[in-house]
Amino acid sequence: MPTDSLHIRRLGLMDYESVWRAMQKFTDERDEHTPDELWLVEHPPVFTQGQAGRAEHILAPGDIPVIQVDRGGQVTYHGPGQIVAYPLIDINRLGLGVRELVKGIEQAIIDVLQSYGVEAQLVEGAPGVYIDGVKIASLGLRIRKGKSFHGLAFNVDMDLEPFQRINPCGFQGLQVTNLATFTDVSMPEVEDRLVAGLSRILGYNEKFRTVEAALPGR
Repeated sequence: MPTDSLHIRRLGLMDYESVWRAMQKFTDERDEHTPDELWLVEHPPVFTQGQAGRAEHILAPGDIPVIQVDRGGQVTYHGPGQIVAYPLIDINRLGLGVRELVKGIEQAIIDVLQSYGVEAQLVEGAPGVYIDGVKIASLGLRIRKGKSFHGLAFNVDMDLEPFQRINPCGFQGLQVTNLATFTDVSMPEVEDRLVAGLSRILGYNEKFRTVEAALPGR
């Protein structure tokens, strides 16, 4: 398979742990000929806690499970109506640094929001994307031997109540929002715009192709 295009997997609704383990396996087994992939998924309700996550930021999880994972950052929430995108990228092959990758992902989200007439910003010292100080997208990456996994969570049209059960990303009192607050949206359309933007910003110049809608090896 060619390595000069970004391969897209649209996984639909899938439990967090299955996708996480598959990301680890894909990253560990890939070689210099493995095409980069972008996995798009929605997860059933789950809190994930980053490697340096502090327990006091999980306030009252209730019936939502908490999973300790191997990404950066603190605790966040995933649920239906949120686009979770995992760029499985050989950053060395692309000639990208980690900071460039993070900034590229943030810019792709900002560009999507702008395409809907919504102005978004970055906040110094707080990765992610914000609208007037209210968070709409989170980032949490892991780089292993020059390969990225984990990724971004973009709130599109979801129940935001579970964010009140945590200090999102470790910030007490941080408010969150989603795109549906500002405009009528459809998940597939937002997803398509995000794919095109990430592909362009990562240097694929919108050269991407959809592969099977299943985890590799299944």
